[in-house]
Amino acid sequence: MPDLDRGIVEHKLPLLPDSVSVRQYLKRMKPKVALKIKEELEKQWNARFLTIANYPQWVANIVPMPKKDEKVRMYINYRDLNRASPKDNFSLPHIDVLVNNTTQHAFFSFMDGFSRYNQILMSPKDREKTTFITLWGTFCYKVMSFGLKNASATYQRAMVALFHDMMHKEIEVYLDNMIAKSKTPEQHIEDLQKLFTRLQKYKLRLNSTKCTFGVKTGKLLNFVVNEKGIEVDPDKVKAIREMLTPKTESKVRATCNPIFKLLRKKQKLKWDSKCQEAFEKIKQYLENPLVVVPVVLRKPLILYLTVLEESMGCVLGQKDVSGKKEQAINYLNKKFTDCEMRYPALERTCCALVWSTKRLRQYMLSHTTWLVAKTDPIKYIFEKSALTGRIARWQMALCKYDIIYVNQKAIKGSALAEHLAYHPLTDPQPLLHEFPDEHIMTATSIEPQLEEEWTMWFDGASNLLGNGIEVVLASPNNQCFPFAAKLGFDCTNNMAEYEACTMGLLMALDHQVRRLKVFGDSALVIHQLHGEWETRDAKLIPYHNHVKEIIELFDTITFHHIPRKENLMADALATLSAVVQVNKGQEMTIHVRQQPRVAYCQNLSRETIETGSEPWYFDIKKYLEKGEYLKGAFKNSKRTLRRLASGFLLSGTVLYKRNLDMTLLRCVDRQKAKRIIKEVHEGSFGTHANGHAQARKILRTGYYWNKLELDYYQHTYVDHINVAPSILHNLTSPWPFFMWGIDVIGPIEPKASNGHRFILVTINYFTKWVEAASYSTMSRSVVVKFIKKDIICRYGLPAHFITNNGTNLNNKMMTEMCEQFQIHHHNSTPYRPKMNGAIETANKNIKKII
Repeated sequence: MPDLDRGIVEHKLPLLPDSVSVRQYLKRMKPKVALKIKEELEKQWNARFLTIANYPQWVANIVPMPKKDEKVRMYINYRDLNRASPKDNFSLPHIDVLVNNTTQHAFFSFMDGFSRYNQILMSPKDREKTTFITLWGTFCYKVMSFGLKNASATYQRAMVALFHDMMHKEIEVYLDNMIAKSKTPEQHIEDLQKLFTRLQKYKLRLNSTKCTFGVKTGKLLNFVVNEKGIEVDPDKVKAIREMLTPKTESKVRATCNPIFKLLRKKQKLKWDSKCQEAFEKIKQYLENPLVVVPVVLRKPLILYLTVLEESMGCVLGQKDVSGKKEQAINYLNKKFTDCEMRYPALERTCCALVWSTKRLRQYMLSHTTWLVAKTDPIKYIFEKSALTGRIARWQMALCKYDIIYVNQKAIKGSALAEHLAYHPLTDPQPLLHEFPDEHIMTATSIEPQLEEEWTMWFDGASNLLGNGIEVVLASPNNQCFPFAAKLGFDCTNNMAEYEACTMGLLMALDHQVRRLKVFGDSALVIHQLHGEWETRDAKLIPYHNHVKEIIELFDTITFHHIPRKENLMADALATLSAVVQVNKGQEMTIHVRQQPRVAYCQNLSRETIETGSEPWYFDIKKYLEKGEYLKGAFKNSKRTLRRLASGFLLSGTVLYKRNLDMTLLRCVDRQKAKRIIKEVHEGSFGTHANGHAQARKILRTGYYWNKLELDYYQHTYVDHINVAPSILHNLTSPWPFFMWGIDVIGPIEPKASNGHRFILVTINYFTKWVEAASYSTMSRSVVVKFIKKDIICRYGLPAHFITNNGTNLNNKMMTEMCEQFQIHHHNSTPYRPKMNGAIETANKNIKKII
């Protein structure tokens, strides 16, 4: 059997994140039934619908249903699989709108697809999820099976893809029901020829036994449509047509009221020819109700509303072209809930009106509606002084409609509305117009459930060590899914925030999330996504557009700004992901995710800029040379360019940067900057310090570019050979009290009770013994006195002292004391204070104790 191309449609079975596979065991069945199931399996196997499943994770059972010809229809219980699958929100057409679009045409052709679901292929990776078990083995479907969740949505999506340019023009499509409509015979032949060409192109087959061509009236989804309008199906009034003549008084009362003579007191029940004639007229009237017609534009509608204690009914009508005869458009009735039954009479009328407007919204929005009822709910809702919550909601729901209350004149429309009110639907749900034929293997109805809302927190971090992003996704049952990533390209903090938000939204889509609430501590990102702030930064515009495209994939999504202290988890993980490093020899798994969007290609954009012919100072040089701005620049950008240009000087073709001391620094491009960094880092300049000191050294040599310090930091960060800033000394402590470290804590606020604000701390490197004393001031004399009294006099002469570069620890008195006692005084490097780690650890412990 030919199938639709996979490029057009294929059925997929995604699963919810927390779903667990279910394997059903084989159920017992009678041998006769098992043999009949074997026949059905052979039919489907020969049609190439089935394949053998090995080691499946999902297994369903067969539910055999006997047919009239003593054969068995094979249903498959996919209840567990359907429960674990998300709902596809591709909606089916509204039946009332589809039927209305079909009317007012003279010629119709009604067509039905042949074994409709089996013409769509299953996704290869989802085939084994359709596995079912039998006595003859385990099989799975290669084609879309009946009973699978979202099968109707997949089929309707395929029909829309095939006939999107013909729908609502030449044809109407509802699943496998196709209706060609035309106003002339010649046009109808052309429409059918176009339709058949499309069917032949995509190998879509029709069921010839269920097709009717070139008729003037026909049955569409249980409605009879023709050029006049919509009529009732004769099969639906068969019970009225074959109604028996009443024989008793109770049956007469139950039949109708016009035959009132037989109900008088002391009147014998004699059914004569007049009664029979009246009864036939009643049956004829009941089996030929008003023809439902489509709406005529620019004419008011008439809504007849009848409200009882437990139910309501309404009829929507409109006068014909002559303006004398009323024609029905739609009928509605409803049984009130227990809560609505307790409303006062006037509020029940308001409730019925609001419910009717929701069901008739497509008609009433573009027309003035005359309301015919016993009471005026419009006046009650819109003129009540004190509004309750319920009345206020009704007022907001009705304010969009143009409804005018008029006095009751016509009796016929009110009688129909009253009849509908006395016969309400106990469970007003939309009717299912899919009826299984001989090819259907299973049919099930899934109640739609509103998906619960997920929550997401995001944050991005950008610092000198790198750029990181973090997202925390929380399910409705409080299950958290954290995601962290380190960005492999340079970006600003706002770009990192957008990267985090984008990654979080994509992760939510991967988890089949459709309703999401997003929290972030970046006011700029949140307000730009709300549309409250304009996005002008050229680097952020691609991000903003990309996020807007992703937002369209959600059903509902909201963005909320929160303080940084309420976003601690995402903030901490983002910072960690930014500074994460891999030690030499350590193995770790790295997941690299390629993104096809421009917003993610900042690294590529940066390389393009670097390798391009235009240096970073191109705009400034162009402005100083010709006075021209960048094409399409905003007013603020022009003002910024003028302010930047004031700090530069153009001498011929060479651009110089004015330093604070008015010295001129030559501007260089990226290639020359890399060469300068390499020379300063490991060339003739010798050993190097940290990035800040080396950047100042480059400035003193007379060169400048816009990312000087950042580029040097990144160069030293990826450098595998780290040269020490000075000669390294191997400091060892071979015996106790041989070497001491000295440091100062303070000033401490508030002061102690004795007025002391400083703590002088010493530590012995061999025993880790700590000596400490507090002072009000920390002068050089205090330090020398402490060393002599608490170190030398108590533990003897040390060989080495290690201090930082503070003036109270490096002075003339300290030098004279060290020379007197022959003590070697060492200073920790100013570029790395943590080199004296033992004393820093002691300081930390003392602070904790205090």
